Amino acid sequence: MSGRTRIKICGMTDQNEAAHAITCGVDALGFIFFQKSPRNIDPDRARNIIKTFPPFVDAVGVFVNEDPEVVAEIVKYCRLTTVQLHGSESPEYCQQIPCRIVKAFQVAPSMTPDDLSAYDDVVSGFLLDTYHKEIKGGTGETFDWSRVAKLRPKKPVILAGGITPDNAAEAIHQVTPYGIDANSGLETAPGRKDIDKITRFIQTVRLTDG
Repeated sequence: MSGRTRIKICGMTDQNEAAHAITCGVDALGFIFFQKSPRNIDPDRARNIIKTFPPFVDAVGVFVNEDPEVVAEIVKYCRLTTVQLHGSESPEYCQQIPCRIVKAFQVAPSMTPDDLSAYDDVVSGFLLDTYHKEIKGGTGETFDWSRVAKLRPKKPVILAGGITPDNAAEAIHQVTPYGIDANSGLETAPGRKDIDKITRFIQTVRLTDG
């Protein structure tokens, strides 16, 4: 396999867990700014964690249908490098965001390549997640990974949805994504990550890359 799979861990709320993930070699850590999420974090707390990041570790802010002006304020205050959008944000909305964007999609049965291609000019990548009628990510469930190729994405794909240390290798072999994103599959409780699972997850991805 050529290239290197980028590793993101989302739903961070704890300084020590973030530091451990960075020590293990994570590429990006995600912070959820969505009040309905059990992993919601306030900007002050996120800022205090992010300011300890060394160079070349991305800080990703996750938002759901938030006012773009609020997003821009949090991007600046927390020094986010990337915004991940999990709502029904339009391509026009994306043009108002002052940093790189990853647009998340839940891979519903009705989804088509056109759903992605409408965003090709305004985002840096697509995060493909498990479809759930009521939950915007963090379902802990996988989806049919064979559907990714059928969507013909023209931007880098970050694979999410029920990723754990036990299935990360299979996910990479099946999809060959640009990146892989774990959240609830590494947790002891919403927003709290298991140190051993973080270690195993990152080691598994690196070993799979060869």
